[in-house]
Amino acid sequence: MWTVDSMPSARDSARPDAFLLLSFGGPEGPDDVMPFLHSVTRGRGVPEARLAEVAEHYHHFGGVSPINEQNRQLLAAIRADFAANGVDLPLYWGNRNWRPMLADTLAQMRDDGVRRAVAFVTSGYGSYSSCRQYREDIAAARAAVGPDAPLVDKLRHYHDHPGYVLPLADGVRAALSTLENDGGAATRRTSPEVRLVFTAHSLPVSMARNAGPTGGRYEAQLRETARLVAAAAAPDLEWDLVWQSRSGPAHVPWLEPDINDHLAALATARVTDVVVSPIGFTSDHLEVVWDLDTEAAATAAKLGLGFARAATPGTDPRFVAMVRELISERYDGAPQRRLGTLPVWDTCPEDCCLGAS
Repeated sequence: MWTVDSMPSARDSARPDAFLLLSFGGPEGPDDVMPFLHSVTRGRGVPEARLAEVAEHYHHFGGVSPINEQNRQLLAAIRADFAANGVDLPLYWGNRNWRPMLADTLAQMRDDGVRRAVAFVTSGYGSYSSCRQYREDIAAARAAVGPDAPLVDKLRHYHDHPGYVLPLADGVRAALSTLENDGGAATRRTSPEVRLVFTAHSLPVSMARNAGPTGGRYEAQLRETARLVAAAAAPDLEWDLVWQSRSGPAHVPWLEPDINDHLAALATARVTDVVVSPIGFTSDHLEVVWDLDTEAAATAAKLGLGFARAATPGTDPRFVAMVRELISERYDGAPQRRLGTLPVWDTCPEDCCLGAS
């Protein structure tokens, strides 16, 4: 059976003969919602009542998560970019938690004669849930497919790549302009009454501490992304990094503050307008359109705060081109395009990003 540590390394010189988009997955109809949530939370002890509560968020949108359609759009954009730039690789898509499931995709790749694939994961940060678990998913899927399963090279983290940072910065600028058009305090771009708030998915504190080879990588990468986006989009504004979308047992400590609690604190500190940028997400899936566009926006309205949510990269051409650039970097020796200083690597250490204790 394959393990995380028997996956291909950066020292493997063979080029891939296929591309794999690897993502989280989401329900595509009301009957999918609870089975999907059970798949996501298997073994985590999440109470059924909490799952029912989260299910209502999906039912608010007809039981359909936006993420699968967004991945279809991203895959189409990558296919067009590959074709325009002479990258001759068939493209596949597999998910961790819902159809198309990763094991089924690897089986199809095997049947198509694929021997080695390069995988782009729709999460650019390091932690158990955002990196190592995907590596474990690849290992488990290969084991399920059998000895002829294709090898899979996972591309590196991209939290500070210009193709990720610059679309996020443009989203912040656009969100600021909506406040200006509404006559908000953002007309005074250096006003202390305007705050830039970056968000990412909260994690159990123990998982965050274990992120990376020496711990704390998830938070460090997000702070670097926040700093880079703020410097590019609104260098005169103060900014904060906060958390959203907590799940799991109430007695387990998670990263705080939550976005809604933070908005309340800002209101008492005489902040009048906020721009919220979900830098932890590559597209506007449910955690964005519900937790921010619905819940956080309602909190801001109740507090009397002006609220604008900045866009995620989605299918921005720079983000799409980044995928191709990461592949060229990995196999052609192209120089890394980076704006930050935190180290990145192709092959994770054996004990990197262990799960929450």
